[in-house]
Amino acid sequence: MKTNAELQVDVQNAIKWEPLLHAAEIGVTAKDGVVSLTGVVDSYTKKMEAEDAAKKVIGVKALVENIEVRFPSHWAKTDAEVATEVLDALKANHNVPNDKVTAKVEDGWVILEGELPWNYQREAAKIAIHGLSGVKGVSNNIKIKSESNGTIELSAIESALRRSSIDDSDIDVSVSGTTVTLSGKVNSWYQKEEAGRIAWKARGICDVKNELSVEYDYLLVL
Repeated sequence: MKTNAELQVDVQNAIKWEPLLHAAEIGVTAKDGVVSLTGVVDSYTKKMEAEDAAKKVIGVKALVENIEVRFPSHWAKTDAEVATEVLDALKANHNVPNDKVTAKVEDGWVILEGELPWNYQREAAKIAIHGLSGVKGVSNNIKIKSESNGTIELSAIESALRRSSIDDSDIDVSVSGTTVTLSGKVNSWYQKEEAGRIAWKARGICDVKNELSVEYDYLLVL
């Protein structure tokens, strides 16, 4: 298994490998698979880029992200200006239904609310505002309310997992009403998130409880 020091170096190198983050001052600590990120960046996009880079490193089981977004003074915007740009970005995204999402901005932090029929639309709403200057963070509180009244097909989700690139041999799927629960273990954070994305595509779904644990095989890092 990787030592704490080895995991720390691997995450540091993964972050530096991203073009957006070459010059970013991001601190990394690691203990028993839990990685903590600290530092200051000048955009929310860079904050998310650092988080995504860390998640892809083999051996990362959990992530504590305390990166602060701090803009140069000449980039400063009022919350009202940020809110206007957020609404314009949502309207411009064809994957986000018009007038279904509201946005509130508090000191640069954007809170999205509303109801949408599909999770990909909720994710599209968040992605649409990632790169806006003035955005320091996003709380995606949009709820999923499926327009389908059919029963979620457990076998369909299991089949989708089997034909994907992830190892589903230790993944258990259960369905209760409109909620799907994933339990068991996977080899990486990427596989955990990918399993969740696959489950979210089921027709009639309103919630996914991703309870998969990340237990990587030490043979992967020899």
